[in-house]
Amino acid sequence: MTATAAARGAESPAVRLGLRENLPQFALLVLINALVGATVGQERTVLPLLAEDVFGLEAYSAMLSFIAVFGVSKAITNLFAGALGDRFGRKPVLVAGWLVALPVPFLLMWAPTWGWVLVANALLGINQGLTWSLTVIMKIDLAGPARRGLAMGLNEGAGYGAVAVAAWVTGWIASEYGLRPEPFYFGVVLAIVGLGLSALFVRETTGHVAHEAASHQTRDGHPGDDLTFRQVFATSTWRNRSLSATSQAGLVNNLNEGMAWGLFPLFFAAAGLSVGRIGLVIAIAPAVWGVGQLFTGALSDRVGRKWLIAGGQWTEATGLLLIALGDGFWVWAAGSAIFGAGTAMAYPTLIAAIGDIAHPIWRARAVGVYRLWRDLGFAVGAVLSGVLADAAGISFAIVVVAAVTAVSGADVAIRMRETLHRPPLPATPA
Repeated sequence: MTATAAARGAESPAVRLGLRENLPQFALLVLINALVGATVGQERTVLPLLAEDVFGLEAYSAMLSFIAVFGVSKAITNLFAGALGDRFGRKPVLVAGWLVALPVPFLLMWAPTWGWVLVANALLGINQGLTWSLTVIMKIDLAGPARRGLAMGLNEGAGYGAVAVAAWVTGWIASEYGLRPEPFYFGVVLAIVGLGLSALFVRETTGHVAHEAASHQTRDGHPGDDLTFRQVFATSTWRNRSLSATSQAGLVNNLNEGMAWGLFPLFFAAAGLSVGRIGLVIAIAPAVWGVGQLFTGALSDRVGRKWLIAGGQWTEATGLLLIALGDGFWVWAAGSAIFGAGTAMAYPTLIAAIGDIAHPIWRARAVGVYRLWRDLGFAVGAVLSGVLADAAGISFAIVVVAAVTAVSGADVAIRMRETLHRPPLPATPA
């Protein structure tokens, strides 16, 4: 988007920034992101058990391969989702993401080999990269700078609350009817409803970007505040230390999430929990995460981003250690709740920090770069924890991931500057 286009878009008197001013569209996007979260949540309890019980995989690294495929696919899609949204508009990219989701539950239902499950997860990664990225970007577009943390808290709360609900629902269905195909009927409904709402009722938000960009030009005096994709990648990855710290923290957040997704069902099953109880204890973390973000996102608008992110990662590490070293359903449930609470502190705050720093004209691309690094964490976590679990057991893998998470929080504390109320970065030469 050029500065001239931004200025033209700002001339429309109908365009206003803010949650209240855009409440119907914002609420619709929150609902759609809940459907996005539930689409990935359908796998949360069932798929690791399928790997072991139906496909006969024995090595943990092989069982977790579906998460690695998902993470790489989603990460790469994230990188380009923002640029695609800038070029073609937000809504068409959102709709395309839902179209990609349609085959996924059918592949999971009827996959004759594990290779088909990997294909399904490659498609699921593309779906999540497009739909979740665009709902994040569109909410940032609508909210404006004043309530960005609250907007991200609502977005991520809806998404991960739905992950928890879907994990519990599919776990219950599996306990009653078997691991497949019945749990994945839920996914068919999700894809159809998400596609219909996105195609029929979502409105384009690029006009809001133009409106905000024009005000930034007037305030900051940078008429050419656009960066090339290469410049955005460099700025977000290493040139700006706050953005760099944010990117690594996002990667580690999903590193521990990838480990939890793949190993927790197997860990609890080996301890003798039923499928129904496994689904329940697994659902606790994203449930606390989802509800907690409704408060932590807004809190970051008042107290700042940095210490919520660092403290959140230290809290995550505490919950993981309790799970690894504890014993029994209630201890694991408490550890899951603490893990979810820490993630609630860090997750929406990380995205809000990106929105604080990046200029509106290149913000969507900056979000895409951040989400590239963040969701590569799924793959890193799956590979690392799988190798560690094969070598020394699941408990050891969880402890190592907890240590990595604690170190990541320390990096944020040392390198990241507080981003709240800071003016966005101007364009810099390559």
